[in-house]
Amino acid sequence: MKVIIRDDAKSASVWAAHYIADKINAKAKTTDKPFVIGLCTGSTPIETYKELIALVKAGKVSFKNVISFNMDEYVGLPESHSESYHSFMHKYLFDQIDEPAGNIHILNGNAADLEKECADYEKAIVEAGGIDLFLGGIGEDGHIAFNEPFSSLNSRTRVVTLTEDTRIVNSRFFDNDVNKVPRQALSVGVATVTDSKEVVILAYGPKKARALRDAIEGPCSHVCTVSALQLHPAGTIVCDEAAIGECKLNSYKYFKAVEEAELP
Repeated sequence: MKVIIRDDAKSASVWAAHYIADKINAKAKTTDKPFVIGLCTGSTPIETYKELIALVKAGKVSFKNVISFNMDEYVGLPESHSESYHSFMHKYLFDQIDEPAGNIHILNGNAADLEKECADYEKAIVEAGGIDLFLGGIGEDGHIAFNEPFSSLNSRTRVVTLTEDTRIVNSRFFDNDVNKVPRQALSVGVATVTDSKEVVILAYGPKKARALRDAIEGPCSHVCTVSALQLHPAGTIVCDEAAIGECKLNSYKYFKAVEEAELP
């Protein structure tokens, strides 16, 4: 596991965007096969998406040969709802980049058969060649996507029931009314994420500090599902100083030293 530490969320977000752009460009130089990326929602990736949009508009990267799969979507929320993840992704990324509409994949939380929708999503990822890089965030309780604590680390895309804590946190997007937050969602599984060739997790602010500590220094456990990244051969956490604050000083020094040693 690598941990990239920046002074603040803005600089960390910019680093992540350039890292993703470099990966897209690197694959484009060696093959005509599409770059397959996993994407997340929430407030955490917004600045990274802004920087990616700027890079696309500046001609420094293109999404014309990129296929994307989003992590999750609420069950029963209309796609046109302002807080659906379909709306979020189009608002903050898709409507401003050159990714073909047919390359965009987001789970349908209103499908007639939700189990089939989940199974078909897993098949689509395989048919696309597998995910090259999955970009995710980390919940305050250490969850990744909607894989709440005690989700199996071998889990796949499925219907999940959201915990009260997650619904309370997400209620800020629903007029601070927890009763407006859907109780279920469709979510990729932990194994869906860790099967990716590379995983990049963003974590910003003091509210994420305890979860980040558990993910880095705690045991690999279904209690903190993002801790599965410990077993990944190419896992990277990108965080700010506030988020790394609960980790041991020696851990902090180690990750700083590793990054400095790898600089050209």
